[in-house]
Amino acid sequence: MKAFLKNYRQQPRKVRLVADTIRGKSVTRALSELPFLPKHAASAIKKLLDSAVQNAEHNFKVTKENLYVKEISVNKGITLRRSMPMSRGRAFPIHKRTSRIEIILGQK
Repeated sequence: MKAFLKNYRQQPRKVRLVADTIRGKSVTRALSELPFLPKHAASAIKKLLDSAVQNAEHNFKVTKENLYVKEISVNKGITLRRSMPMSRGRAFPIHKRTSRIEIILGQK
């Protein structure tokens, strides 16, 4: 009962703030709390949690009421390297970081 989101275009440090709020909670409670969080990553994690619930219902025949968020981990993904041109022919690096989010659901 897993779901992955790879190369989500936001820094892992910011996504972990949302992930920490739903870790260990029941799925129904987590799904009801996520839309009210004032973070951009909340919508992506809600979509990923819906996907994990659908995987559990389809593959393992488990109802949504019996599930909880057993593990959620946010790791570093690839870093897109860009540069900002400056005066006198110089260029400064810009690192656009991505995240890998993994949700594992457990059964009560």
